[in-house]
Amino acid sequence: MFTAYWTTAPGRGELRTEPERAPGPGEALVRTLRSGVSRGTELLVHRGEVPAEVAGIMRAPFQEGDVPGPVKYGYLSVGVVVEGPAELSGRRVFCLHPHQDRYVVPVAALTPVPDDVPSDRAVLAGTVETAVNAVWDAAPRLGDRVAVIGAGMVGGAVAALLRTFPLERLELVDVNPARAALAEALGVTFRAPQEAADGCDLVIHCSASEEGLARGLELLGEEGELVEMSWYGTRAPRVPLGGAFHARRLTVRASQVGAVAAARRARRTTADRLAVSLRQLADPAFDAFLTGRSAFADLPATMAALADDPAALCQVVQYP
Repeated sequence: MFTAYWTTAPGRGELRTEPERAPGPGEALVRTLRSGVSRGTELLVHRGEVPAEVAGIMRAPFQEGDVPGPVKYGYLSVGVVVEGPAELSGRRVFCLHPHQDRYVVPVAALTPVPDDVPSDRAVLAGTVETAVNAVWDAAPRLGDRVAVIGAGMVGGAVAALLRTFPLERLELVDVNPARAALAEALGVTFRAPQEAADGCDLVIHCSASEEGLARGLELLGEEGELVEMSWYGTRAPRVPLGGAFHARRLTVRASQVGAVAAARRARRTTADRLAVSLRQLADPAFDAFLTGRSAFADLPATMAALADDPAALCQVVQYP
C-alpha cells in the first residue's frame, strides 16, 4: 500500500493508505526521501482558506480531491526512482507531488537532482523555480539598486539569487525583525520598511500586502519598475496610482510561475527552468530556508504546529 497525507477538514489532516500499482509505459515508481511544507499555499489549504472561486487555479499537479477537503495536496517532493527507465533507475529526482511515501508518475514529471544538492535542500526547488522566473521577468542590470519586499520563502529566494548579481545595492525588506536572521545568512542587507533606501531601479514585491505594495512604489526612482509576485486571492488591494505615479512614469508588472518568463519562453521550457533552479541549490546558503524537520508519520501534528508558527519557512519531512 502507498501512504499519503490528506487534509480532511480545515485545520485537520491524517495519513491514509491507497492501493499501490506498478508503473506502466512512460512512468516511474518513486520512493520518497524528503518532502517540504512551505508557509504559503499549502498552509492556506490546511486552514481551509482557499476561496472556492480560485480553487481550480491553485490545483497542484498531482492533487487528489478538492479543497477544503478531503484533499491530497503538496508540491515539493524528492525521492529515488526504484522502477522506471534505466537512465533514471536509482537516481534522486524532484517532483511536484503531494506528501506520500511512494508514488507512480509520468517520467516527464521528474527532474534529476544534481549530485551536489542534498536531498533536504532539494525540496526548495519549486520555490526557487518561482524566484528564477521572477529574476528572468525583472531582468536586473549591472549596477542596479534593488529592493525585495517580503522576506518569506519566495522573497527570500529572490534575494538569494540576486545576491550573486553585480548590483549597486540590494535590500531585503520586511516588517518582521526576525527575518533579519535570514538576510544575514544570505549576506544581504535587511531593512524595516521605513528604513529602506529609495531611488530604486527595481522593486520585487512578495509581501502580499497592500502596505508592502504601496511602500514598494514609494521606493522606486524615476521610471522605475515594480514586479508584483504576490497572490492576493479574492482580495482587491488598493494601488496608489494617484500622486506622482504618472509623473514619475512608474511601471507595475506581474510575474507568475505558471508560464516561463516572456524573455526566455522561446528558448526555455518549464523543465529547463526547473533544472536551472535545482542547480542553484548547490549553494549551501539555501539551508537558511530549512527551519524545521519532522517525520512523515508525524505530519498531521506538524501541519497543525506550522499553522501557528509565523517564524517557519520550509519544514522538511523525512521518510523512513
